[in-house]
Amino acid sequence: MIKFSDLNLNPKVLKAILEAGYETPTPIQAGAIPPALEGKDVLGIAQTGTGKTASFTLPMITMLARGRARARMPRSLVLCPTRELAAQVAENFDTYTKHLNLTKALLIGGVSFGEQDKLIDKGVDVLIATPGRLIDHFERGKLILSDVKIMVVDEADRMLDMGFIPDIERIFQMTPFTRQTLFFSATMAPEIERITNTFLSAPVRVEVARQATTGENIEQGVLMLTPSRKDREATEKRNVLRALIDAEGDKCTNAIIFCNRKMDVDTVAKSLKKHGYDAAPIHGDLDQSQRTKTLDGFRAGTLRFLVASDVAARGLDVPSVSHVYNFDVPSHAEDYVHRIGRTGRAGRDGKAIMICVPRDEKNLADVERLVQREIPRLENPLGGDKAAVAPTKDAPKKDATPKPKAAQEDAPATEKPKRTRSRSRKKEDAPKVEADAVKSDADNAPKADAAPEVKAEKTPEPQTQAPEAKQQDDKPQQNRRNERGGRGRGDNNRSDNNRNQNNRNDNKIVGLGEHTPEFIGLSFEERRD
Repeated sequence: MIKFSDLNLNPKVLKAILEAGYETPTPIQAGAIPPALEGKDVLGIAQTGTGKTASFTLPMITMLARGRARARMPRSLVLCPTRELAAQVAENFDTYTKHLNLTKALLIGGVSFGEQDKLIDKGVDVLIATPGRLIDHFERGKLILSDVKIMVVDEADRMLDMGFIPDIERIFQMTPFTRQTLFFSATMAPEIERITNTFLSAPVRVEVARQATTGENIEQGVLMLTPSRKDREATEKRNVLRALIDAEGDKCTNAIIFCNRKMDVDTVAKSLKKHGYDAAPIHGDLDQSQRTKTLDGFRAGTLRFLVASDVAARGLDVPSVSHVYNFDVPSHAEDYVHRIGRTGRAGRDGKAIMICVPRDEKNLADVERLVQREIPRLENPLGGDKAAVAPTKDAPKKDATPKPKAAQEDAPATEKPKRTRSRSRKKEDAPKVEADAVKSDADNAPKADAAPEVKAEKTPEPQTQAPEAKQQDDKPQQNRRNERGGRGRGDNNRSDNNRNQNNRNDNKIVGLGEHTPEFIGLSFEERRD
């Protein structure tokens, strides 16, 4: 078995390693340290939690033990995607350089430029930085990278995949071409690997495990949750999360709860606090002092639950994390490997539980395709399929389908009687309407089917008017006066014309509808008289 003493490390470095309690290197350390000490470029791929940080810190310290840095000109550079990972790398250097006179500087956001400028002005052997803050110092003229001999990109896939490619390319142009470059990551997609080939020169590839594999000592599970309503999804997920935590009991000594969005991080942390759980959020929008305080409390054991975004998914080393809860299925499948890698570290057992809603099933399929295994399904602690899944799937169907049918069946039932009753009333009232129509010039056109009824009801009317007609025949002058201004002659003519219209089918005008003005049916002579 290989030991650290077999890797040609500096004796003072070996002493610090033994004092830290390590004797045997991990596979990635045993494979990456020898070529790195030979000055070759290295591309290291291994599972998270296997000691990749020591794989580049130990050979760097050994090579930097000889020499001295000049002001504003660091001798080595380590790039990290997050502040927390950069701070963790700095802690590793402090551990392994305790017997060496090497200086370091940590350049991250959220910290005053003044303190960082003082360290750079003195000259540092190791510069650990995030890309944004490093470029800020360079543009201000406070930093010169022409003396960098060793450059390390930690979590290389994350650096290149999450929008850092322009910054990384610019930083590489600031460094000399003769530098030694080390890339380390837990995942390395083929397209990302092609990009790294532009930064590496004949690299030694060290891959101690299949890419994107998860530790066998981590028990995994996913709970398929179908919310009762879309607007209740977040609330029901938080209820299920608390039930999952309670179901673990004392086994869950501490846990990291990952969310995809910073807003959800704050909401979940606030909800856990409200229900009596010791929880605190950590994400990129918080002040660096608050992030550091929260992380230190979680490492010290004074904080039980750390609700985090993916800022804590990469490289965060807390050896005693018992559980990892994925409140959301990660959007990028590779993030799942890094998230659950926060538990089960250094050979310990761990457990990772994920909550999946229907809209995240595609992301879940991507995760299972990446890890090449099916994640076991878990039962809902709030009642299993009956309480959480089945009712939510069936309830909308039971509530939604009868309502349209009822509406369709009731509508005709309520409308048809109204139409039939209204029509019957019109038929019953038709004679009255037609009787009144005879008295007016505009509304005196009866329907053809109602004509017999009009004739039967109006028979008394011509009898009462018959004597007047004889008197008018005896008095032609009076008739002419009645024609000019009067009503008697006109009324008699209209009543006679109604009877003539009913008896003369020859005079019906086709195409003008049922209601035809009566004068149209009169002959020319009748109109003249």
